[in-house]
Amino acid sequence: MKTALTANELLHLYLPGKRTELVRGRLVVSEPPGFRHGAVTARLASLLTAHVAAHHLGTVVAGDAGFTLERNPDTVRGPDAAFIRKDRVPEPVPAGFAELAPDLVAEVLSPGDRPGEVLSKVGDWLKAGTPLVWVLDPRRQMVRVYRADGSESLLGETEVLEGEAVLPGFTISVAALFAD
Repeated sequence: MKTALTANELLHLYLPGKRTELVRGRLVVSEPPGFRHGAVTARLASLLTAHVAAHHLGTVVAGDAGFTLERNPDTVRGPDAAFIRKDRVPEPVPAGFAELAPDLVAEVLSPGDRPGEVLSKVGDWLKAGTPLVWVLDPRRQMVRVYRADGSESLLGETEVLEGEAVLPGFTISVAALFAD
């Protein structure tokens, strides 16, 4: 009896109206995140894309583009937005899941997200080698920044989010991320 799903099986799985990820071979299904989540994600992805394109830094993906982070059993996570440095973008660009950890991951909290599940995602990104993870909280209008060195910061709406060494020169006020 087969119990673990693979990344390839996930790629060909179709569950209409659902978001899916694979965590150590286990399928995780969730509801669509809602309008506010989508607006914040689009705003951030747009700002990241403009900065990355202007400075020829790499590629930004959004909309839960999948990344295979582990094999046997497989883990595939889909961030709300992610940045990959130019020298790390796969050639050719994969039609399926990328076999790497992004340089920056942004997760936007949804109303149904549970703290333990969010921390599990953050842990998976960091363990796989992502140096910088942002968790945006639209309800509280704050951003928690997690770094590969184990440090973290909590930024309120009067503070500035920075790309640090991962995304040089990128800055945005936290309030601007959540402006309606």
